[in-house]
Amino acid sequence: MIVVAGEALIDLVPQGPGALASLRPALGGGPYNTAVALGRLGSPTAFCSRVSSDAFGEALLDGLRAAGVDVSGVQRGDEPTTLAVATIDTHGSAAYSFYVDGTADRLFTAPAALPAETRAVSFGTCSLVLEPGASAYEELMRAAAGQGVFTALDPNIRAGLIPDADAYRARFLKWLPSVTLLKLSEEDARWLGGAPREWLAAGPSAVVITRGGDGLTVLTRDGAEYSVPGEKADVVDTIGAGDTVNAALLHGLAAQDALSPAALAGLDAGGWTRLLRFAARAAAITCSRAGAEPPYAHELDG
Repeated sequence: MIVVAGEALIDLVPQGPGALASLRPALGGGPYNTAVALGRLGSPTAFCSRVSSDAFGEALLDGLRAAGVDVSGVQRGDEPTTLAVATIDTHGSAAYSFYVDGTADRLFTAPAALPAETRAVSFGTCSLVLEPGASAYEELMRAAAGQGVFTALDPNIRAGLIPDADAYRARFLKWLPSVTLLKLSEEDARWLGGAPREWLAAGPSAVVITRGGDGLTVLTRDGAEYSVPGEKADVVDTIGAGDTVNAALLHGLAAQDALSPAALAGLDAGGWTRLLRFAARAAAITCSRAGAEPPYAHELDG
């Protein structure tokens, strides 16, 4: 089982141009999208979060259940659901402003234990910024790594939520010894200001960098580097594309029996190339439709 830990929220997506365009609510949040994508691909998946008991929270849980995701470990609270207002530019890229004060997901507490069948845990996005929940997710990451569990991190930087950029960058570096696979976008890498080789030396076995339509690149701790081009797509928007990559990487690693630090370190050029191409195809499908709508397994057959 792959456990995805992090926030679930509602994206408010504009349905036309201009600041006063009508907004359509959509299920979202980086970890949430990753969990849904994993479920649609057929990976046994569980979601680890705290979700509001309001109507939005119920809709979020229904979306997870529809994707076959186990929600038995999800904590509930009476506080409202976090809202993210999206802005879509002419290229389909999304930017967000957030309404997070007093919301349910911020009060997440680390569980006493992960499910016994856990093979990997995925972390990222707002959940590692907003306290007090951020410290609880960090505690869970360190505990999982200490037990030898494969850990994946996608920081998915939302700069508007980070009050002290230097403090966040320092905290990011402290996570790396507990991370097996680091995935981030070129934009995130630039914002963090480090170098992938330096990050690899701190802990991860591999760093995957997404380059939008130009594809994906992986750098490994043993000095290897492999790249694949992006898949062609008629881009509607990029919402959920990076989250789909997270899911595709984890699903593909599970298929290659590589969900362990040792197995990831031993993945060869052919294994990485197949994995990155699979992730690129999955992301292209997500970009071809509105909102975070990751593909199902049958859409990626062959």
